[in-house]
Amino acid sequence: MTIVTRFAPSPTGFLHIGGARTALFNWLYARHHGGTFRLRIEDTDRQRSTPEAIAAILEGLQWLGLDWDEDVVYQFERAGRHAAVVEELLAKGLAYRCYASPEELDAMRSEQRAKGLPVRYDGRWRDRDPADAPAGVQPVIRLKAPQEGETVIEDHVQGAVTVMNAQLDDMVMLRADGTPTYMLSVVVDDHDMGITHVIRGDDHLTNAFRQTQLYRAMGWQVPAFAHIPLIHGPDGAKLSKRHGALGVEAYRDLGYLPEAMRNYLLRLGWGHGDDEIITTEQAVAWFELGAVGRSASRFDFAKLDSLNAHYIKNSDDHRLVSLIAPRLEKALGATLSQDDNERLTKGMNGLKQRAKNLNHLAETALFYVKRPDSLSQKAGKILDHQGKSTIEELLPLLEDLKAWSEEACESTVKAYADSHDMKLGNVAQPLRAALTGTNVSPGIFEVMAILGRDETLLRLREIPTIVLADERAVN
Repeated sequence: MTIVTRFAPSPTGFLHIGGARTALFNWLYARHHGGTFRLRIEDTDRQRSTPEAIAAILEGLQWLGLDWDEDVVYQFERAGRHAAVVEELLAKGLAYRCYASPEELDAMRSEQRAKGLPVRYDGRWRDRDPADAPAGVQPVIRLKAPQEGETVIEDHVQGAVTVMNAQLDDMVMLRADGTPTYMLSVVVDDHDMGITHVIRGDDHLTNAFRQTQLYRAMGWQVPAFAHIPLIHGPDGAKLSKRHGALGVEAYRDLGYLPEAMRNYLLRLGWGHGDDEIITTEQAVAWFELGAVGRSASRFDFAKLDSLNAHYIKNSDDHRLVSLIAPRLEKALGATLSQDDNERLTKGMNGLKQRAKNLNHLAETALFYVKRPDSLSQKAGKILDHQGKSTIEELLPLLEDLKAWSEEACESTVKAYADSHDMKLGNVAQPLRAALTGTNVSPGIFEVMAILGRDETLLRLREIPTIVLADERAVN
């Protein structure tokens, strides 16, 4: 059997983090088994589904590197097929028209609540003659579900889960206006797309029982189900916007790498021993549903930041330059020059060692492409009277250097520090503040070599006088 999985989001908003993890698990399972990963857009809610939301979903999946196979399926376009299945069930006597009015159903539910009974449709039109239908009422069409026995789901994550059929009422498949319901559309689409494994959040577990009954009514193969626990916030409550439940595009804009997001989402509910750093290649090789836990996982920004820092540190320098270039150009209001790109590339190895995200990396790289016009608060304190005096005394020695290199700069500064009975840091820190405008940077002699003689000397001669209250940032 060829494994076929799918991701089926509703385009009523952004691709949230829980949906991204569901897509990842489906993608990994298909890739692990050499199968097919399909994408279906469930856009039947025409009022809430928007082209912008669809575009955000597609872009989010592409950014995460979750490529899908074959064409995207749009559920709304298949409404005719959904209705045809209902007609087939009607012909088989496995569905019926229900003429109960909304007012009648409201009264039924009120009576059930008053008697302390479960609130569900009581089957009042299940065996009635349509000739008894009241005038002017457009019927819904319901599945004639089994009323005896039980429905069992052999879930690949939750294990065997059972419900008595008497607890399930006859679900609506077609509304009075002829539009299909979610429960019908999902089953028909999954069958027609050849989906073998339905991997989704455990909030859909109760739907699986009704959907299984519909599969059986049509005589179709029931897919394997795997309902994964939801993601919770750090406080144990269901993940929400107050926890930072942002859209995938927001994490991209915050400067997270897609491989870091894949690694982090993978570890939210799935594990491989004690491994924390798991490459995509390893994930494809190792992923199995049996390693998905049954307990809800908790979103932790600190862990995500740590993973992101790891992946940045181990990323190709040229790639990182290309990723931070738009951020720098926005800050500069200008396009980076060839010299700017060369400096960034030369300095990237030193820059990326401490970067938490791409925004932070761009912030710390800004001094390579823009001469500081102000000093951070800490840099301002370093460049007090003594700091500036140190720079003024050191400047002629640097100007006399015949060959400009990291080694030559370091040797000159060390000789100056030794001759003045100073610690090297007491000279290096004023240099750092003057050249970068901050108190943190890669090795200062590396910085001097990359900036070059002319730029270094110019910055040492023209130290900014403005001290900012807050650190600068690239947004």
